Amino acid sequence: MNPVPAADLDRVTGFAIPDRHVRGRVARLGPVLNEILSAHAYPAPIEKLLAEALTLTALLGSTLKDAEGQMTLQAQTQRGIVSLMVCDYKNGELRGYVQFDAVRLSQLGKNPSLKSLFNGGYLAVTFDQALTKERYQGIVPLEGASISEAAQNYFFQSEQIPTLVRLGMRRSKEDGKIVAGGLFLQHLPEGEVGRERLHVRLDHPEWQHVEALGGTMGADELADPAIALEGLVWRLFNEESEVRMLAGSDLSRGCRCGADYIQQVLAKFPEEERAAMADEGGVIKVDCAFCSKQFPVALADFVPPAL
Repeated sequence: MNPVPAADLDRVTGFAIPDRHVRGRVARLGPVLNEILSAHAYPAPIEKLLAEALTLTALLGSTLKDAEGQMTLQAQTQRGIVSLMVCDYKNGELRGYVQFDAVRLSQLGKNPSLKSLFNGGYLAVTFDQALTKERYQGIVPLEGASISEAAQNYFFQSEQIPTLVRLGMRRSKEDGKIVAGGLFLQHLPEGEVGRERLHVRLDHPEWQHVEALGGTMGADELADPAIALEGLVWRLFNEESEVRMLAGSDLSRGCRCGADYIQQVLAKFPEEERAAMADEGGVIKVDCAFCSKQFPVALADFVPPAL
């Protein structure tokens, strides 16, 4: 009797195909994703949007070499039903939330397009390096039929690196839980002076081969916890002469809010501004948008500066 395979969830791992000059990442989210989503009563279209965005954040954030570095994905618009979506990754920890107009969303039906949700806007990807204190941010128009297409457009316009992103999710009929998975493929930049990175499409037609193979990966496979992440890579590239699997990492929910942190932030405000924030009982109530928790901080807890 064959044992039932263990579910491969809440993990991301990398790989490289040297002969094709390609690097890649595969990720799958389960309990961590559902824990993040459970902080808010999101309707199904927003759950799908955030699930795919968090998967993309895991794929991109895990490319950071600095363990304490942070990657932030932000989509924002002034006219859309979704006014703001923020996800970030730090040392394997994920968090994210969405601000949206529930009334306008209810008028769109079950499967609204990305354009109908955002009505334009922009996509920003930010990498903060903790060790060097360097920050890199790319901002492009939010374009495409899905978050995966928007990400590909980002790399096309901002990085000029040929990139393929595949994202998928499914909901269990038994318990309603969501599983999401993603594939990220990228041609390694050569950095030749005086030439745009997109020249690889002409000089290295092998990228088209890898891109075509990656495009065959379906959402059901990406979101199937019974298929190991390494198995996904094998299904796509088992005929390549060499595929190097890289070290992977586990994913967890990581909201960095807390009473001490909130108090440290409030302490930076002048005393009179803190007083204006407080209620009649002298308590400042701070809501965390990520985890939907409220942190009350009393004005009496702030120690006046020494004379």
